Amino acid sequence: MTTSHTATSLGGTASQALGLDPEVGRKLLAGIEAGLLRDLHVVLAARSEHVFLEYYTTGRDENWGAALGDVPFDAETLHDLRSVTKSVVSLLYGIALDKGLVPPPEASLFAQFPEYADLGADGDRSRITIEHALTMTLGMEWDEDRPYADPLNSEIAMEMAEDRYRFVLERPIIAEPGTRWIYSGGSVALVGAIIERGSGKSLPDFAREALFEPLDIATFHWSTGHDGVASAASGLRLTAPDLLKIGMLVLQKGIWRGQRIISEDWITQSLTPAIPTGDGLGYGRLWFCGDAPAPAFPDARPWYAGFGNGGQRLWLMPDADIAVVIYSGKYNEWDAWVAPNRIWREIILANFREV
Repeated sequence: MTTSHTATSLGGTASQALGLDPEVGRKLLAGIEAGLLRDLHVVLAARSEHVFLEYYTTGRDENWGAALGDVPFDAETLHDLRSVTKSVVSLLYGIALDKGLVPPPEASLFAQFPEYADLGADGDRSRITIEHALTMTLGMEWDEDRPYADPLNSEIAMEMAEDRYRFVLERPIIAEPGTRWIYSGGSVALVGAIIERGSGKSLPDFAREALFEPLDIATFHWSTGHDGVASAASGLRLTAPDLLKIGMLVLQKGIWRGQRIISEDWITQSLTPAIPTGDGLGYGRLWFCGDAPAPAFPDARPWYAGFGNGGQRLWLMPDADIAVVIYSGKYNEWDAWVAPNRIWREIILANFREV
């Protein structure tokens, strides 16, 4: 439950210079005060690296399911990304690939896990590639539709398993690899493991060295399971300004402050829809893909996003050079998508008027 809120936006002239309606901040607060936008913790939006909307509040929060009570959020407060973590892991794989530390996406997935040769010998499994893990098209049974408090939820069951990787790799094959999108934290656990094996570092250590330090991200936390393995699917915690930096890095096609952090080709391939999700969206390499209108454009333009349980969002629209971070406390609720979606479409994009 939110206990207080404040929002700031650039003055009218400055907002207009960025192509935004100067009333965008007032409109956000009006939506919150009207009860149309609930359970928000943070909204942070920038165009061309200039922040034009900033909202922080005090609200009830948790860390990977552990209650934290009421937390006063500001620019230095860590917040669960939940499954937005997956999109960050996509970037980490691209960086590792650029450095020659991991195989290309077309390489065999099971070849990276020789200790499970008994599983990899299966004809159907032998055709699975790393690309299938990156696009969640493994063709393996996986169920994250259940609540995350349910031990039968596949991600929770993976975290509780004696061997998380065998748990994922031995799931029954229910579709031809590459033909069906099945949301799977297990596929991302495999991607994280390949990064760790190739780099010789834990996922948090590799992230710190390869991505966070170049972006001047000094503080983060990565939750781990009972086996000490960092959750590649949902464990990362970042401040809103630092997640915004990651979004702006993607908008700049892998360059930050004049330094190439990740190859443009990886960014392009990651944001290219590889498979439909079944609900009108596409999915690239651990990024959701869609399109939306804005008054500045004559037609809908593509957007890309990381989505996380509870309403966590990193939205990007390259044609507008806009990045938006939303943190929310509506964990495990079926309608957690409503407020972030309305902010993106009805507050941010609807008030973007000039390119």
